[in-house]
Amino acid sequence: MVDIKKGESSFFVEESGEKLAEITFFKSGDDEITVDHTVVSDKLRGQKVGNALVEKIIGFAREENLKIVPVCSFVQKQFEKNAEYEDVLAK
Repeated sequence: MVDIKKGESSFFVEESGEKLAEITFFKSGDDEITVDHTVVSDKLRGQKVGNALVEKIIGFAREENLKIVPVCSFVQKQFEKNAEYEDVLAK
């Protein structure tokens, strides 16, 4: 699997200084983050990197006691498919 790094307001996959995948978020309340964008390079397509990025941000939200507002359509679909993410979904 790929190495996912944390940026200031993102998690990303980088290779030779090039970002190949990224999920971005911003603080949208005292205990909320809004996940607004996910992108995966064609170089990583089919490797479930997008899913890994979502899992990483879910783990981050749990560690930091945050709820997620999923604005990104890919992240919205992941929440719909995975009932186990319900605990971090902002109501």
